[in-house]
Amino acid sequence: MLRTLHKVTDRLIGLSAFVGTVGLVFVAGVIVVDVVGRNFGAPLYGSQDLITMTMVLIVFGGLALCDRTGGHIVVDIFESAFPPALNRAIDVFSGLLGATIFIGIAWTVFQSAQISQMLNLSTNLLRLPTAWFQYALCVLSLIGALTMLLRAATPLPGGAGDRMERSEPQ
Repeated sequence: MLRTLHKVTDRLIGLSAFVGTVGLVFVAGVIVVDVVGRNFGAPLYGSQDLITMTMVLIVFGGLALCDRTGGHIVVDIFESAFPPALNRAIDVFSGLLGATIFIGIAWTVFQSAQISQMLNLSTNLLRLPTAWFQYALCVLSLIGALTMLLRAATPLPGGAGDRMERSEPQ
């Protein structure tokens, strides 16, 4: 059961990272086109809308992968002084806290997306519906929360033991 959950989560993380990567490539392209266009007196109309909305996909798309690989900032000043059980408890607590925060973000943004959809809210220039991006943020947030819950439930790469092993000289 847990192995299947890990496989599904890894695939969701891969999809999430792919969405973030596509968003990053898209934003880079928009910026290049906009800068070149400005040089010729014709900036890309709506580039601010495109960049702003795509940043949601970039940031939250990479969140789960960053958590899965232990890429978040870690203050480990006292980690070597703590017993392994306490380090594991801290990892479990931080995973549960992170999951709670991102579930809260997903719920709040979901409610906001419903209001955006009801009021037909959209971006300033291109009139892109903001609800689409808000729903995407919800899904990506939930994938990140699932990753954090799995980190709390099982020792994953990036956990206290793994960080200590990586930091020791070889």
